[in-house]
Amino acid sequence: MTDTTDDIAEEISFQSFEDDCKLLGNLLHDVLQREVGSQFMAKIERIRLLAQSASNMRLSGIEDMAELLEKQLASEISEMTLEEALKLARAFSHYLTLMGVAETYHRVRMGRSATHLSKSCDDMFSQLIQGGVTPNELYHTVCKQEVEIVLTAHPTQINRRTLQYKHIRIAHLLEYNDRSDLAHEDREMLIEDLVREITSIWQTDELRRHKPTPVDEARAGLNIVEQSLWKAVPHYLRRVSNALKKHTGKPLPLTCTPIKFGSWMGGDRDGNPNVTAKVTRDVSLLSRWMAIDLYIREIDSLRFELSMNQCNDRLSRLAQEILEKETLSENLHDNRNQPLSRSLFKHHGLQAPPLPTQLPDRADLPACTVYNDGGGSQYPKLELPGTDYMPLARENGWGKSNSENSSKGLSLNIPKASENGSSANSNGSTTVVTPRGSFSSSHLLAQRKLFAESTIGRSSFHKLLEPSSSLRPGIAPYRIILGDVKEKLMKTRRRLEILLEDLPCEYDPWDYYETKDQLLEPLLICYESLQSCGAGILADGRLADLIRRVSTFGMVLMKLDLRQESGRHAETLDAITRYLDMGTYSEWDEEKKVEFLTKELKGKRPLVPSTIEVAPDIKEVLNTFSVAAELGSDSLGAYVISMASNASDVLAVELLQKDARLAVSGELGRPCPGGTLRVVPLFETVKDLREAGSVIRKLLSIDWYREHIIKNHNGHQEVMVGYSDSGKDAGRFTAAWELYKAQGDVVAACNEFGIKVTLFHGRGGSIGRGGGPTYLAIQSQPPGSVMGTLRSTEQGEMVQAKFGLPQTAIRQLEIYTTAVLLATLRPPQPPREQKWCNLMEEISKISCQKYRSTVYENPEFLAYFHEATPQAELGFLNIGSRPTRRKATTGIGHLRAIPWVFAWTQTRFVLPAWLGVGAGLKGVCEKGHTEDLKAMYKEWPFFQSTVDLIEMVLGKADIPIAKHYDEVLVSESRQELGAELRRELMLTGKYVLVVSEHEKLSENNRSLRRLIESRLSYLNPMNMLQVEVLRRLRRDEDNNKLRDALLITINGIAAGMRNTG
Repeated sequence: MTDTTDDIAEEISFQSFEDDCKLLGNLLHDVLQREVGSQFMAKIERIRLLAQSASNMRLSGIEDMAELLEKQLASEISEMTLEEALKLARAFSHYLTLMGVAETYHRVRMGRSATHLSKSCDDMFSQLIQGGVTPNELYHTVCKQEVEIVLTAHPTQINRRTLQYKHIRIAHLLEYNDRSDLAHEDREMLIEDLVREITSIWQTDELRRHKPTPVDEARAGLNIVEQSLWKAVPHYLRRVSNALKKHTGKPLPLTCTPIKFGSWMGGDRDGNPNVTAKVTRDVSLLSRWMAIDLYIREIDSLRFELSMNQCNDRLSRLAQEILEKETLSENLHDNRNQPLSRSLFKHHGLQAPPLPTQLPDRADLPACTVYNDGGGSQYPKLELPGTDYMPLARENGWGKSNSENSSKGLSLNIPKASENGSSANSNGSTTVVTPRGSFSSSHLLAQRKLFAESTIGRSSFHKLLEPSSSLRPGIAPYRIILGDVKEKLMKTRRRLEILLEDLPCEYDPWDYYETKDQLLEPLLICYESLQSCGAGILADGRLADLIRRVSTFGMVLMKLDLRQESGRHAETLDAITRYLDMGTYSEWDEEKKVEFLTKELKGKRPLVPSTIEVAPDIKEVLNTFSVAAELGSDSLGAYVISMASNASDVLAVELLQKDARLAVSGELGRPCPGGTLRVVPLFETVKDLREAGSVIRKLLSIDWYREHIIKNHNGHQEVMVGYSDSGKDAGRFTAAWELYKAQGDVVAACNEFGIKVTLFHGRGGSIGRGGGPTYLAIQSQPPGSVMGTLRSTEQGEMVQAKFGLPQTAIRQLEIYTTAVLLATLRPPQPPREQKWCNLMEEISKISCQKYRSTVYENPEFLAYFHEATPQAELGFLNIGSRPTRRKATTGIGHLRAIPWVFAWTQTRFVLPAWLGVGAGLKGVCEKGHTEDLKAMYKEWPFFQSTVDLIEMVLGKADIPIAKHYDEVLVSESRQELGAELRRELMLTGKYVLVVSEHEKLSENNRSLRRLIESRLSYLNPMNMLQVEVLRRLRRDEDNNKLRDALLITINGIAAGMRNTG
């Protein structure tokens, strides 16, 4: 029932999964008996049994009886009071969510118990070696692989973060329940824990009452790193390394990172006015603060582990230098501040305090168990992840989310976020950022004095706990090195706190870490020393894991991409050229724009005068480029241009970036930190996809640009392709074909100029927005488009589904690695003959015509869409910081792709994923090409995956439910349009089965079909209840309780469908 991890759906064995569902269902039933009473529980059970009976009848082909039962079900729901409807919605919504938790954990269980896990590194390396790939070729390809997973804040995550943590807790309890050695008393306590969690969930408001700010969204992304990826990455890299050693004789190099992470949370300003330059700066610093804080925790654990004295000469000399430096520093301190110095201990004959006696959390555990939440066994601790740290958002702390209190995260007490959503929280940044706050000199001195006084107590207390190394001559040399590392990390963290307070920062660059190489240096010295002294077993434990974390996450955890729409850059250049009396930039033709931009890029002077006065929206664009210059490529990733269509769109960003770097460099009196950002055009409409290759050729034919790519980006051009808007523009089938062709054309264009290319895939969670199983998606790319490099977005609810638990995250990381490896060494087959491409063109043409004639050209469709779906009400969910429309219009053109898909998913019609496909396949089959299509399905991976994904969607669609929405909510004059669309859905199913030669939908994925069927007795009543609530709400729009009931049904249906938009 899920688009998230169907990669291993075939591995599901249902007995234990059904046992978990039964356990959770019974416990929820017991909780509800206590919470809502037995009388109402009898009504809930009657609704469930009616739905179950109707579903069974329909699955058995007894349509008439099924229809009678469904009418009875709808009638009883329509007679419910508002209070009863609200309780029913909540009960069924929570049950569907608990089934999802059980399914997620069961995938973990099956992955752990499988003797042979398909698509794992061991499995894929073995296949490639047996297929003729040499061990050396395999080794070097894996080591050179560059995959980046980019987490985005797209508003598709329904569940509040509070509830997400409770669901994780339940998954851990289910895992604990699998233990065979549990005593009867232990199992009873476990059941009590489950009851407590379910009771807590029931008594928690499941709705967000306020929209999240961009900083809230960024914090949620950082929580995913802390709760899961931080633990998963070392374990994943061990799997890669062990498999490499097994099949090639050589382990993965310690600092090699086949996968890294990026983020759009706090950087994606496309159509989101809430993401400002200040938000981007604060989020970047916040990410750095979190990185430093996590490293400090790891260093604490490592210091206790590395207690040995034997070391090599290099480490011994370094330890001695640190002791001498500390002795000198303390002598100076004694002279300047005798009352606070350690000489007090000597004067009074006191002994200096020993090393801290309390071990840090998990310091006593072997490193290999950390990914599993600690514990000496494979079973997780029965604690919510992160409860050993202070909560991220606190009533009187910094950065409290308007919508959510996190149960985990940073423990720093910094003032609250500002009203515009930027957090005053600290993050681990090491770049040099010039504070822009406007303070008087006296105010600055006062602030500095207050901050200094606030740290005296903390610093003195820390000194009491950890006296100088010079007074402990017997201390292990590794602890001296790591103590120095910790001290420097703490200074780095304090510096970031100052920057986030907009206070002047006077730290000496030698006192803090600015790059990951600086942090890696002492760690690698320790590693080499242990190896040379025969303690390799220790070196390859917690220390190796920390080195791998530093190599993967760097100093920022996830580099932040910036994204802005191309029109905003054109408006900014309009303001500049008009100010300089050069005319209006946007009125020039493409050639004149390119000539002007290239000339300015070759120059050495700034284009934008410092005295320029512009409108606030233009100033915000310029401020963003200034922040990008201040932070640089050490903190930021790519600058993505949405709606890119011309070479000038890329050159415009290059010019604005160059100009900002010149200005900021002048202010700083030194070069900007890091390098220039990669500028990445995003082609997303069908028209732009068709021109993508030509745009790249035009860019690379410009000498300045080509030399810039070679010099500053290692001869690498990145190009992003968008799945969401292309699908909304022309339909899923046409979008898939145009994306396939565009990627091939972009690769060919780069090859012509000897430039390497990385394709960045803007995939959504649902099939209608390019989603689907990761492995299938990568394996169906055009040959040559995945040559060891790939970037891909993971959005909204997919982030939690794929990476919310360490075990599922490890599995996903392996799947990314092996899929990219296979596509690189054994590229997918191209179409066997040109005729196949011609047939694709024909299907695409018919499909697009049918889609656009329905969605954009039928004057009744827009009204039908608003009546038949809850699209208008989705905005009340408060699941994202950005508006649902790019512009204030009512048409579908400016509606974002997410609410477009989300609305149709709610009604179980999932129209965006299949509309037009049936017409296209029918048109080609009727011309006598049925056998050709069957051959294409069997032999062409791209065509097969396209058809399989559509078949998967059709398995989720439900015609009787969609019909019920129409009958109750749609005006009589538009009823025929709904009937016509349902006929089109049936036609699509018919021809998909003809091409795939399956007897019924989802025949090749029985597990998926069974998961769908298992939810129908809860999902169908939720849809009927939503229809009834929508009917009432549209007559009483100001009824907040009705609105709450609707939003809860939306949550429940999303949980049942396992995806939203």
